[in-house]
Amino acid sequence: MRTGGQRRDVRASALWGSGKRGTGSRSNALWGSGKRRTALLATLVLTLVVPLGASAGPGPKSITAFVAPGLLTSAQSRPADKFSVIVQGKGGNQAAHAVADLLHLSLKTARTFSSIDGVAIDLTGAQILTLAADKHVTAITADSRVRLSSASPVNEKWPFVTGVTRYSSAPAATIAIVDSGIDASRPEFAGRIAASVNLTSLPGNSSGDGRGHGTFVAGIAAGAMGGRGGAAPTAKIVSLDVMDDQGMAKTSDVIAAADWILANRAKYGIRVANFSLHSSVANSFMYDPLDKAVESLWFNNVVVVVAAGNYGNPNGPSGVPFAPGNDPFVITVGASDTGRSVSTLDDVAAPWSAYGYTLDGFAKPDLAAPGRYMVGPVPVTSTLYTERADHVVDTGYMELSGTSFAAPIVSGVAALILGKHPEFTADQVKGALMLGTKPMPRAADLSEGVGEVNAARSLEYPNPPKANKALNGFVVNDPVANGRVFDAASWAAKAKNDASWAEASWADASWADASWSTASWADASWSDLSFASASWADTATAAASWADLSLASASWADNAGDETAQPDAGAIDPAELAAILAGTLDP
Repeated sequence: MRTGGQRRDVRASALWGSGKRGTGSRSNALWGSGKRRTALLATLVLTLVVPLGASAGPGPKSITAFVAPGLLTSAQSRPADKFSVIVQGKGGNQAAHAVADLLHLSLKTARTFSSIDGVAIDLTGAQILTLAADKHVTAITADSRVRLSSASPVNEKWPFVTGVTRYSSAPAATIAIVDSGIDASRPEFAGRIAASVNLTSLPGNSSGDGRGHGTFVAGIAAGAMGGRGGAAPTAKIVSLDVMDDQGMAKTSDVIAAADWILANRAKYGIRVANFSLHSSVANSFMYDPLDKAVESLWFNNVVVVVAAGNYGNPNGPSGVPFAPGNDPFVITVGASDTGRSVSTLDDVAAPWSAYGYTLDGFAKPDLAAPGRYMVGPVPVTSTLYTERADHVVDTGYMELSGTSFAAPIVSGVAALILGKHPEFTADQVKGALMLGTKPMPRAADLSEGVGEVNAARSLEYPNPPKANKALNGFVVNDPVANGRVFDAASWAAKAKNDASWAEASWADASWADASWSTASWADASWSDLSFASASWADTATAAASWADLSLASASWADNAGDETAQPDAGAIDPAELAAILAGTLDP
Protein backbone atom coordinates (compact mmCIF):
# COMPACT_ATOMS: atom_id res chain seq x y z
CA MET A 1 0.00 0.00 0.00
CA ARG A 2 1.35 3.36 -0.94
CA THR A 3 1.45 5.80 1.97
CA GLY A 4 2.95 8.96 0.52
CA GLY A 5 6.52 8.02 1.33
CA GLN A 6 6.28 7.54 5.09
CA ARG A 7 7.92 4.62 6.83
CA ARG A 8 5.61 1.89 8.04
CA ASP A 9 7.18 1.62 11.50
CA VAL A 10 5.65 3.97 14.04
CA ARG A 11 6.37 5.36 17.48
CA ALA A 12 5.55 3.11 20.38
CA SER A 13 4.44 5.53 23.08
CA ALA A 14 1.00 7.00 23.51
CA LEU A 15 1.88 10.45 22.25
CA TRP A 16 5.58 11.15 22.44
CA GLY A 17 7.41 8.22 20.93
CA SER A 18 9.93 5.82 22.36
CA GLY A 19 12.09 6.69 25.33
CA LYS A 20 15.74 5.90 25.79
CA ARG A 21 15.40 3.83 28.93
CA GLY A 22 18.27 2.77 31.10
CA THR A 23 20.36 5.82 30.30
CA GLY A 24 18.82 8.32 32.68
CA SER A 25 17.31 10.33 29.84
CA ARG A 26 14.32 10.23 27.58
CA SER A 27 13.97 11.47 24.03
CA ASN A 28 10.79 13.37 23.30
CA ALA A 29 9.17 12.93 19.92
CA LEU A 30 8.62 16.60 19.21
CA TRP A 31 11.36 18.52 20.93
CA GLY A 32 14.99 17.96 20.31
CA SER A 33 18.40 19.21 21.27
CA GLY A 34 19.66 22.62 22.25
CA LYS A 35 23.02 24.34 22.58
CA ARG A 36 24.86 27.03 24.46
CA ARG A 37 25.24 30.52 23.18
CA THR A 38 27.08 33.71 23.99
CA ALA A 39 25.61 37.17 24.32
CA LEU A 40 25.84 39.44 21.28
CA LEU A 41 24.33 42.71 22.39
CA ALA A 42 27.64 43.97 23.80
CA THR A 43 28.89 44.31 20.24
CA LEU A 44 26.25 46.85 19.24
CA VAL A 45 27.31 50.44 18.69
CA LEU A 46 25.28 52.84 20.82
CA THR A 47 24.51 55.28 18.06
CA LEU A 48 22.97 52.54 15.92
CA VAL A 49 20.41 51.71 18.60
CA VAL A 50 19.27 55.25 19.38
CA PRO A 51 16.95 55.56 16.33
CA LEU A 52 14.86 52.67 17.68
CA GLY A 53 14.20 54.58 20.88
CA ALA A 54 13.58 57.82 19.05
CA SER A 55 11.01 56.23 16.77
CA ALA A 56 9.10 54.60 19.59
CA GLY A 57 8.67 57.45 22.04
CA PRO A 58 6.40 56.95 25.03
CA GLY A 59 4.30 60.01 24.39
CA PRO A 60 4.76 63.65 23.49
CA LYS A 61 8.50 63.54 24.34
CA SER A 62 10.95 61.61 22.20
CA ILE A 63 13.34 59.13 23.70
CA THR A 64 16.86 60.55 23.61
CA ALA A 65 18.68 58.06 25.81
CA PHE A 66 19.75 54.60 24.82
CA VAL A 67 17.35 51.99 26.17
CA ALA A 68 18.21 48.32 25.73
CA PRO A 69 15.83 47.05 22.99
CA GLY A 70 14.33 44.27 25.10
CA LEU A 71 13.87 46.63 28.03
CA LEU A 72 12.31 49.30 25.84
CA THR A 73 9.78 46.84 24.44
CA SER A 74 8.88 45.62 27.91
CA ALA A 75 8.59 49.13 29.34
CA GLN A 76 6.25 50.18 26.55
CA SER A 77 4.02 47.10 26.75
CA ARG A 78 4.01 46.83 30.56
CA PRO A 79 4.18 50.38 31.96
CA ALA A 80 2.99 49.40 35.44
CA ASP A 81 5.47 46.54 35.97
CA LYS A 82 8.72 47.01 37.89
CA PHE A 83 12.14 46.46 36.30
CA SER A 84 15.58 46.44 37.90
CA VAL A 85 17.64 48.89 35.85
CA ILE A 86 20.79 50.98 35.84
CA VAL A 87 20.30 54.61 34.82
CA GLN A 88 23.37 56.42 33.49
CA GLY A 89 23.93 60.17 33.23
CA LYS A 90 26.41 62.50 31.58
CA GLY A 91 28.58 62.98 34.65
CA GLY A 92 28.35 64.82 37.93
CA ASN A 93 25.62 62.56 39.39
CA GLN A 94 23.14 63.65 36.74
CA ALA A 95 21.56 60.19 36.74
CA ALA A 96 20.74 60.37 40.45
CA HIS A 97 19.46 63.93 40.12
CA ALA A 98 17.21 62.94 37.21
CA VAL A 99 15.70 60.07 39.20
CA ALA A 100 15.15 62.25 42.27
CA ASP A 101 13.97 65.43 40.54
CA LEU A 102 12.01 64.05 37.60
CA LEU A 103 10.43 61.04 39.29
CA HIS A 104 10.42 62.41 42.86
CA LEU A 105 11.89 59.18 44.15
CA SER A 106 14.06 58.71 47.22
CA LEU A 107 17.54 57.37 46.58
CA LYS A 108 17.79 55.69 49.98
CA THR A 109 17.05 52.26 48.49
CA ALA A 110 18.99 52.93 45.28
CA ARG A 111 22.61 52.10 44.68
CA THR A 112 24.98 54.73 43.33
CA PHE A 113 28.48 54.23 41.98
CA SER A 114 31.79 56.05 41.95
CA SER A 115 33.19 54.51 38.78
CA ILE A 116 30.25 55.66 36.62
CA ASP A 117 27.56 58.30 36.78
CA GLY A 118 24.83 55.82 37.41
CA VAL A 119 22.20 54.57 39.80
CA ALA A 120 20.73 51.08 40.17
CA ILE A 121 17.06 51.19 41.04
CA ASP A 122 13.72 49.47 40.46
CA LEU A 123 11.50 51.52 38.15
CA THR A 124 8.17 50.98 36.48
CA GLY A 125 7.97 50.83 32.71
CA ALA A 126 6.35 54.27 32.65
CA GLN A 127 9.15 55.74 34.78
CA ILE A 128 11.76 54.25 32.48
CA LEU A 129 10.13 55.91 29.48
CA THR A 130 9.97 59.24 31.31
CA LEU A 131 13.66 59.12 32.19
CA ALA A 132 14.57 58.04 28.66
CA ALA A 133 13.24 61.36 27.37
CA ASP A 134 15.33 63.43 29.81
CA LYS A 135 18.39 65.19 28.37
CA HIS A 136 20.49 64.39 31.45
CA VAL A 137 20.14 60.62 30.98
CA THR A 138 22.37 58.82 28.49
CA ALA A 139 21.37 55.17 28.92
CA ILE A 140 19.03 52.83 30.75
CA THR A 141 19.95 49.18 30.82
CA ALA A 142 18.75 46.14 32.74
CA ASP A 143 20.36 45.22 36.03
CA SER A 144 21.78 41.71 35.85
CA ARG A 145 19.27 40.55 38.46
CA VAL A 146 16.60 40.31 35.76
CA ARG A 147 19.07 38.97 33.20
CA LEU A 148 17.68 41.09 30.39
CA SER A 149 20.99 42.12 28.88
CA SER A 150 22.08 38.53 28.33
CA ALA A 151 18.66 37.33 27.31
CA SER A 152 17.25 40.01 25.06
CA PRO A 153 15.06 38.70 22.22
CA VAL A 154 17.15 40.72 19.78
CA ASN A 155 19.83 38.10 20.39
CA GLU A 156 17.42 35.63 18.81
CA LYS A 157 16.84 35.52 15.08
CA TRP A 158 13.35 34.06 14.98
CA PRO A 159 11.37 37.16 16.09
CA PHE A 160 12.78 39.07 13.13
CA VAL A 161 12.32 36.19 10.71
CA THR A 162 8.64 35.89 11.64
CA GLY A 163 7.94 39.61 11.86
CA VAL A 164 6.53 39.52 15.41
CA THR A 165 8.87 42.17 16.82
CA ARG A 166 6.58 45.04 15.84
CA TYR A 167 3.56 43.54 17.65
CA SER A 168 4.91 43.22 21.20
CA SER A 169 2.12 45.39 22.62
CA ALA A 170 -0.64 44.44 20.15
CA PRO A 171 -3.85 42.83 21.44
CA ALA A 172 -4.07 39.05 21.15
CA ALA A 173 -6.64 36.33 21.72
CA THR A 174 -6.34 33.76 24.50
CA ILE A 175 -4.22 30.68 23.69
CA ALA A 176 -4.84 27.25 25.21
CA ILE A 177 -1.62 25.23 25.62
CA VAL A 178 -2.33 21.48 25.66
CA ASP A 179 0.93 20.10 26.99
CA SER A 180 2.68 19.19 30.24
CA GLY A 181 1.36 22.18 32.16
CA ILE A 182 2.84 25.63 32.74
CA ASP A 183 4.87 26.91 35.67
CA ALA A 184 2.55 29.70 36.85
CA SER A 185 5.26 31.17 39.09
CA ARG A 186 7.33 32.22 36.10
CA PRO A 187 7.45 35.99 35.57
CA GLU A 188 7.01 35.47 31.82
CA PHE A 189 3.32 34.76 32.44
CA ALA A 190 2.61 37.03 35.41
CA GLY A 191 -1.09 37.79 35.61
CA ARG A 192 -1.88 36.20 32.26
CA ILE A 193 -2.60 32.54 33.06
CA ALA A 194 -6.38 32.56 33.00
CA ALA A 195 -6.78 28.93 34.08
CA SER A 196 -4.70 25.83 34.85
CA VAL A 197 -6.34 22.44 34.55
CA ASN A 198 -4.81 19.03 35.28
CA LEU A 199 -6.30 16.34 33.04
CA THR A 200 -3.51 13.77 33.35
CA SER A 201 -4.71 10.28 34.20
CA LEU A 202 -1.23 8.75 34.25
CA PRO A 203 0.58 8.51 37.60
CA GLY A 204 3.73 10.48 38.27
CA ASN A 205 2.50 13.95 37.33
CA SER A 206 3.72 16.84 39.43
CA SER A 207 1.73 19.99 39.94
CA GLY A 208 2.55 22.87 37.63
CA ASP A 209 4.90 21.59 34.95
CA GLY A 210 6.91 18.60 36.09
CA ARG A 211 8.20 17.90 32.60
CA GLY A 212 9.08 21.45 31.55
CA HIS A 213 7.94 21.14 27.94
CA GLY A 214 4.70 23.07 28.34
CA THR A 215 6.40 26.05 29.97
CA PHE A 216 8.85 26.21 27.07
CA VAL A 217 6.04 26.05 24.51
CA ALA A 218 4.04 28.72 26.34
CA GLY A 219 7.11 30.95 26.50
CA ILE A 220 7.56 30.81 22.73
CA ALA A 221 3.85 31.45 22.14
CA ALA A 222 3.21 34.20 24.65
CA GLY A 223 6.08 34.79 27.06
CA ALA A 224 6.58 38.39 28.23
CA MET A 225 9.57 38.65 30.52
CA GLY A 226 11.75 41.59 29.68
CA GLY A 227 13.98 40.38 26.91
CA ARG A 228 12.52 36.89 26.64
CA GLY A 229 9.33 37.62 24.76
CA GLY A 230 7.14 35.23 22.81
CA ALA A 231 5.21 35.75 19.60
CA ALA A 232 2.15 37.25 21.34
CA PRO A 233 3.30 38.57 24.75
CA THR A 234 -0.06 40.20 25.55
CA ALA A 235 -2.12 37.03 25.09
CA LYS A 236 -3.76 35.33 28.03
CA ILE A 237 -2.94 31.64 28.45
CA VAL A 238 -4.91 28.60 29.53
CA SER A 239 -2.80 25.65 30.66
CA LEU A 240 -4.15 22.15 30.09
CA ASP A 241 -1.84 19.54 31.59
CA VAL A 242 -2.17 16.18 29.81
CA MET A 243 1.33 14.74 30.38
CA ASP A 244 3.19 13.15 33.22
CA ASP A 245 6.70 14.14 34.27
CA GLN A 246 8.21 11.90 31.59
CA GLY A 247 6.39 13.69 28.77
CA MET A 248 3.87 10.90 28.25
CA ALA A 249 0.13 11.24 27.81
CA LYS A 250 -2.85 9.10 26.96
CA THR A 251 -4.80 9.99 23.85
CA SER A 252 -7.96 10.11 25.97
CA ASP A 253 -6.42 12.82 28.15
CA VAL A 254 -5.69 14.95 25.10
CA ILE A 255 -9.26 14.45 23.89
CA ALA A 256 -10.44 15.45 27.36
CA ALA A 257 -8.47 18.66 26.94
CA ALA A 258 -10.28 19.34 23.67
CA ASP A 259 -13.56 18.73 25.50
CA TRP A 260 -12.59 21.19 28.21
CA ILE A 261 -11.69 23.87 25.67
CA LEU A 262 -14.97 23.31 23.87
CA ALA A 263 -16.93 23.72 27.10
CA ASN A 264 -14.98 26.73 28.38
CA ARG A 265 -13.95 28.61 25.25
CA ALA A 266 -16.48 31.41 25.78
CA LYS A 267 -15.71 31.81 29.49
CA TYR A 268 -11.99 32.36 28.89
CA GLY A 269 -12.10 33.77 25.38
CA ILE A 270 -10.09 30.88 23.94
CA ARG A 271 -9.65 31.28 20.18
CA VAL A 272 -6.37 29.39 19.66
CA ALA A 273 -5.34 25.92 20.86
CA ASN A 274 -1.74 24.70 20.57
CA PHE A 275 -1.02 20.95 20.42
CA SER A 276 2.75 20.33 20.33
CA LEU A 277 2.25 16.57 20.36
CA HIS A 278 1.16 13.67 18.17
CA SER A 279 -0.20 10.16 18.40
CA SER A 280 1.95 7.09 17.90
CA VAL A 281 -0.54 5.25 15.70
CA ALA A 282 -0.64 5.93 11.95
CA ASN A 283 -4.24 6.48 10.97
CA SER A 284 -6.71 8.03 8.57
CA PHE A 285 -8.14 11.29 9.83
CA MET A 286 -11.59 9.86 9.07
CA TYR A 287 -11.30 7.39 11.96
CA ASP A 288 -8.81 8.77 14.44
CA PRO A 289 -10.54 10.04 17.62
CA LEU A 290 -7.92 12.72 18.24
CA ASP A 291 -8.53 14.11 14.76
CA LYS A 292 -12.24 14.21 15.43
CA ALA A 293 -11.63 16.02 18.71
CA VAL A 294 -9.56 18.81 17.16
CA GLU A 295 -12.06 19.08 14.30
CA SER A 296 -14.80 19.75 16.87
CA LEU A 297 -12.74 22.68 18.11
CA TRP A 298 -12.20 23.92 14.57
CA PHE A 299 -15.89 23.72 13.69
CA ASN A 300 -16.57 25.80 16.81
CA ASN A 301 -14.20 28.51 15.62
CA VAL A 302 -11.14 27.63 17.70
CA VAL A 303 -7.97 27.84 15.61
CA VAL A 304 -6.06 24.59 16.17
CA VAL A 305 -2.28 24.69 15.63
CA VAL A 306 -0.31 21.44 15.78
CA ALA A 307 3.30 20.33 15.36
CA ALA A 308 4.21 18.21 12.34
CA GLY A 309 6.59 15.95 14.30
CA ASN A 310 10.32 15.25 14.43
CA TYR A 311 10.46 11.92 12.65
CA GLY A 312 11.50 13.37 9.29
CA ASN A 313 14.77 12.82 7.51
CA PRO A 314 16.86 15.02 5.18
CA ASN A 315 16.71 12.58 2.27
CA GLY A 316 13.05 12.93 1.37
CA PRO A 317 9.50 13.03 2.64
CA SER A 318 8.61 11.01 5.71
CA GLY A 319 4.86 11.37 5.35
CA VAL A 320 2.69 12.74 8.15
CA PRO A 321 0.51 9.82 9.25
CA PHE A 322 -0.14 10.75 12.89
CA ALA A 323 -2.98 12.68 14.49
CA PRO A 324 -3.56 15.54 14.89
CA GLY A 325 -0.93 16.72 12.38
CA ASN A 326 -2.54 14.60 9.66
CA ASP A 327 -5.85 16.43 9.90
CA PRO A 328 -6.56 18.59 6.83
CA PHE A 329 -8.63 21.18 8.71
CA VAL A 330 -6.09 22.22 11.34
CA ILE A 331 -2.86 24.17 10.84
CA THR A 332 0.11 21.80 10.83
CA VAL A 333 3.47 23.49 11.35
CA GLY A 334 6.90 22.29 10.24
CA ALA A 335 10.20 23.54 11.65
CA SER A 336 12.57 25.66 9.61
CA ASP A 337 16.26 26.25 9.98
CA THR A 338 16.63 30.02 9.68
CA GLY A 339 20.07 29.89 8.11
CA ARG A 340 22.52 32.73 8.57
CA SER A 341 20.22 35.73 8.12
CA VAL A 342 16.72 36.98 8.86
CA SER A 343 15.87 36.60 5.20
CA THR A 344 13.89 33.46 4.33
CA LEU A 345 15.87 33.08 1.11
CA ASP A 346 18.48 30.92 2.88
CA ASP A 347 16.00 29.03 5.07
CA VAL A 348 15.41 25.30 4.69
CA ALA A 349 13.46 22.66 6.55
CA ALA A 350 15.10 21.37 9.71
CA PRO A 351 16.44 17.92 8.76
CA TRP A 352 14.18 16.13 11.26
CA SER A 353 10.98 18.06 10.49
CA ALA A 354 8.35 15.64 9.18
CA TYR A 355 6.67 16.36 5.86
CA GLY A 356 4.91 14.67 2.98
CA TYR A 357 1.47 13.21 2.42
CA THR A 358 -0.93 11.94 5.04
CA LEU A 359 -2.54 8.55 4.57
CA ASP A 360 -5.52 10.40 3.10
CA GLY A 361 -3.52 12.30 0.49
CA PHE A 362 -3.11 15.76 2.04
CA ALA A 363 0.29 17.45 1.91
CA LYS A 364 1.57 18.51 5.32
CA PRO A 365 2.78 20.73 6.91
CA ASP A 366 0.68 23.71 5.85
CA LEU A 367 3.41 26.22 6.64
CA ALA A 368 6.62 26.52 8.63
CA ALA A 369 8.11 28.52 11.48
CA PRO A 370 11.57 28.60 13.06
CA GLY A 371 12.07 25.57 15.29
CA ARG A 372 15.80 24.98 15.45
CA TYR A 373 17.94 26.28 18.31
CA MET A 374 15.12 27.96 20.22
CA VAL A 375 15.54 29.43 23.72
CA GLY A 376 12.68 29.21 26.20
CA PRO A 377 11.82 29.05 29.91
CA VAL A 378 11.90 25.72 31.73
CA PRO A 379 11.31 25.10 35.45
CA VAL A 380 14.60 24.26 37.16
CA THR A 381 12.85 21.43 39.03
CA SER A 382 11.52 19.76 35.86
CA THR A 383 12.76 16.45 34.50
CA LEU A 384 13.59 18.07 31.17
CA TYR A 385 15.88 20.55 32.89
CA THR A 386 17.70 17.75 34.68
CA GLU A 387 17.94 15.32 31.77
CA ARG A 388 19.29 17.89 29.32
CA ALA A 389 21.49 19.94 31.61
CA ASP A 390 23.99 20.52 28.80
CA HIS A 391 21.33 22.58 27.00
CA VAL A 392 20.80 25.01 29.86
CA VAL A 393 21.91 28.45 28.64
CA ASP A 394 20.94 30.44 31.72
CA THR A 395 19.24 29.69 35.01
CA GLY A 396 15.72 28.57 34.12
CA TYR A 397 16.27 28.74 30.34
CA MET A 398 17.15 26.08 27.83
CA GLU A 399 17.85 25.90 24.14
CA LEU A 400 16.06 23.10 22.28
CA SER A 401 14.96 22.19 18.76
CA GLY A 402 11.76 20.67 17.44
CA THR A 403 8.49 21.26 15.66
CA SER A 404 7.05 21.59 19.17
CA PHE A 405 8.57 25.06 19.24
CA ALA A 406 7.65 26.05 15.70
CA ALA A 407 3.94 25.48 16.37
CA PRO A 408 3.62 28.01 19.23
CA ILE A 409 5.06 30.76 17.03
CA VAL A 410 2.18 30.20 14.63
CA SER A 411 -0.24 30.02 17.57
CA GLY A 412 1.04 33.39 18.72
CA VAL A 413 0.63 34.94 15.27
CA ALA A 414 -2.87 33.46 15.02
CA ALA A 415 -3.70 35.10 18.38
CA LEU A 416 -2.40 38.43 17.04
CA ILE A 417 -4.55 38.10 13.92
CA LEU A 418 -7.62 37.47 16.09
CA GLY A 419 -6.65 40.34 18.36
CA LYS A 420 -6.89 42.64 15.36
CA HIS A 421 -9.76 40.79 13.63
CA PRO A 422 -11.84 38.99 16.28
CA GLU A 423 -14.56 38.49 13.67
CA PHE A 424 -12.38 36.15 11.59
CA THR A 425 -13.32 32.49 11.41
CA ALA A 426 -10.78 29.73 11.95
CA ASP A 427 -10.69 29.18 8.18
CA GLN A 428 -9.91 32.86 7.59
CA VAL A 429 -7.10 32.82 10.12
CA LYS A 430 -5.61 29.81 8.35
CA GLY A 431 -6.02 31.64 5.04
CA ALA A 432 -4.30 34.76 6.38
CA LEU A 433 -1.43 32.70 7.78
CA MET A 434 -0.91 30.77 4.55
CA LEU A 435 -1.30 33.76 2.25
CA GLY A 436 1.06 35.83 4.39
CA THR A 437 3.97 33.40 4.32
CA LYS A 438 7.30 34.28 2.79
CA PRO A 439 8.75 31.90 0.19
CA MET A 440 11.62 29.55 0.98
CA PRO A 441 13.20 28.83 -2.41
CA ARG A 442 15.92 26.60 -0.96
CA ALA A 443 13.51 24.30 0.86
CA ALA A 444 12.56 20.97 -0.68
CA ASP A 445 9.09 20.75 -2.23
CA LEU A 446 6.36 20.32 0.40
CA SER A 447 8.88 20.32 3.27
CA GLU A 448 7.73 23.68 4.61
CA GLY A 449 4.23 23.82 3.16
CA VAL A 450 3.48 27.14 1.49
CA GLY A 451 6.34 29.01 3.18
CA GLU A 452 7.50 30.55 6.45
CA VAL A 453 5.07 32.39 8.70
CA ASN A 454 5.23 36.19 8.65
CA ALA A 455 3.10 38.21 11.05
CA ALA A 456 3.59 41.53 9.28
CA ARG A 457 1.95 40.17 6.14
CA SER A 458 -0.74 38.01 7.70
CA LEU A 459 -2.11 40.73 9.98
CA GLU A 460 -2.74 43.07 7.07
CA TYR A 461 -5.36 41.04 5.17
CA PRO A 462 -8.82 42.56 5.82
CA ASN A 463 -10.71 39.66 4.23
CA PRO A 464 -8.49 36.59 3.80
CA PRO A 465 -9.72 33.58 1.82
CA LYS A 466 -10.98 30.43 3.52
CA ALA A 467 -8.23 27.84 3.24
CA ASN A 468 -10.59 24.91 3.87
CA LYS A 469 -13.28 25.98 1.42
CA ALA A 470 -13.34 22.67 -0.48
CA LEU A 471 -13.45 20.59 2.70
CA ASN A 472 -16.24 22.69 4.17
CA GLY A 473 -18.60 21.29 1.56
CA PHE A 474 -18.47 18.01 3.48
CA VAL A 475 -19.11 19.50 6.92
CA VAL A 476 -22.71 18.79 7.88
CA ASN A 477 -25.04 19.18 10.84
CA ASP A 478 -24.82 16.41 13.42
CA PRO A 479 -28.39 15.48 14.36
CA VAL A 480 -27.24 13.62 17.46
CA ALA A 481 -24.75 16.04 19.02
CA ASN A 482 -26.41 19.19 17.66
CA GLY A 483 -23.18 20.42 16.16
CA ARG A 484 -21.11 20.18 12.97
CA VAL A 485 -19.21 17.10 11.83
CA PHE A 486 -17.20 15.98 8.82
CA ASP A 487 -19.01 13.61 6.44
CA ALA A 488 -16.05 11.31 5.78
CA ALA A 489 -17.95 8.86 3.57
CA SER A 490 -19.13 11.57 1.17
CA TRP A 491 -15.68 13.09 0.99
CA ALA A 492 -13.99 9.74 0.34
CA ALA A 493 -16.38 8.95 -2.51
CA LYS A 494 -15.83 12.36 -4.05
CA ALA A 495 -12.06 12.24 -3.69
CA LYS A 496 -11.86 8.75 -5.15
CA ASN A 497 -13.88 9.68 -8.24
CA ASP A 498 -12.79 13.28 -8.75
CA ALA A 499 -9.22 14.21 -7.81
CA SER A 500 -9.87 17.84 -8.74
CA TRP A 501 -12.42 18.39 -5.93
CA ALA A 502 -9.89 20.38 -3.89
CA GLU A 503 -9.61 23.15 -6.49
CA ALA A 504 -12.53 24.88 -4.79
CA SER A 505 -10.24 25.91 -1.93
CA TRP A 506 -8.01 27.90 -4.25
CA ALA A 507 -10.66 29.34 -6.57
CA ASP A 508 -10.87 32.59 -4.60
CA ALA A 509 -9.22 35.49 -6.41
CA SER A 510 -7.34 36.30 -3.20
CA TRP A 511 -5.13 33.28 -3.80
CA ALA A 512 -4.34 34.19 -7.39
CA ASP A 513 -1.13 36.05 -6.68
CA ALA A 514 0.23 33.54 -4.19
CA SER A 515 3.61 32.38 -5.40
CA TRP A 516 3.19 29.12 -3.52
CA SER A 517 0.00 27.97 -5.24
CA THR A 518 1.76 25.10 -6.99
CA ALA A 519 2.88 23.72 -3.62
CA SER A 520 -0.59 23.47 -2.16
CA TRP A 521 -2.32 20.22 -1.35
CA ALA A 522 -4.69 20.97 -4.22
CA ASP A 523 -2.08 19.42 -6.49
CA ALA A 524 -2.31 16.04 -4.80
CA SER A 525 -3.84 13.31 -6.92
CA TRP A 526 -6.09 11.47 -4.51
CA SER A 527 -6.92 8.79 -7.06
CA ASP A 528 -3.26 7.69 -7.03
CA LEU A 529 -2.91 7.46 -3.26
CA SER A 530 -3.23 4.48 -0.98
CA PHE A 531 -6.84 4.83 0.00
CA ALA A 532 -8.02 4.55 -3.62
CA SER A 533 -7.59 0.78 -3.44
CA ALA A 534 -9.61 0.49 -0.23
CA SER A 535 -13.30 -0.23 -0.12
CA TRP A 536 -14.52 2.99 1.44
CA ALA A 537 -18.12 1.88 1.22
CA ASP A 538 -17.29 -0.64 3.92
CA THR A 539 -16.11 1.46 6.86
CA ALA A 540 -15.24 -1.61 8.92
CA THR A 541 -12.87 -2.83 6.24
CA ALA A 542 -11.35 0.61 5.90
CA ALA A 543 -10.87 0.97 9.63
CA ALA A 544 -9.23 -2.44 9.82
CA SER A 545 -6.78 -1.54 7.07
CA TRP A 546 -5.60 1.47 9.05
CA ALA A 547 -5.38 -0.51 12.27
CA ASP A 548 -2.87 -2.82 10.62
CA LEU A 549 -0.45 0.11 10.38
CA SER A 550 -0.07 0.28 14.14
CA LEU A 551 3.19 -1.55 14.81
CA ALA A 552 3.33 -1.10 18.55
CA SER A 553 6.73 -2.70 18.96
CA ALA A 554 8.44 -0.37 16.48
CA SER A 555 9.85 3.08 17.12
CA TRP A 556 11.73 5.84 15.37
CA ALA A 557 14.74 7.64 16.71
CA ASP A 558 14.19 11.26 17.64
CA ASN A 559 16.24 13.03 15.00
CA ALA A 560 15.97 16.37 16.76
CA GLY A 561 17.22 14.80 19.96
CA ASP A 562 20.23 13.30 18.22
CA GLU A 563 21.20 16.58 16.60
CA THR A 564 24.66 17.93 17.37
CA ALA A 565 24.65 21.32 19.07
CA GLN A 566 25.92 24.29 17.08
CA PRO A 567 26.91 27.28 19.23
CA ASP A 568 25.03 30.51 18.42
CA ALA A 569 23.22 28.95 15.45
CA GLY A 570 19.95 30.56 16.52
CA ALA A 571 21.42 33.97 17.25
CA ILE A 572 21.17 36.93 14.93
CA ASP A 573 24.32 38.32 13.35
CA PRO A 574 25.41 41.51 15.23
CA ALA A 575 25.92 43.51 12.04
CA GLU A 576 22.50 42.50 10.72
CA LEU A 577 20.88 43.36 14.02
CA ALA A 578 22.58 46.76 14.06
CA ALA A 579 21.27 47.47 10.55
CA ILE A 580 17.73 46.52 11.58
CA LEU A 581 17.85 48.70 14.68
CA ALA A 582 19.29 51.59 12.65
CA GLY A 583 16.42 51.32 10.17
CA THR A 584 18.62 50.53 7.18
CA LEU A 585 17.39 46.93 6.84
CA ASP A 586 13.78 45.85 6.80
CA PRO A 587 13.49 42.21 7.93
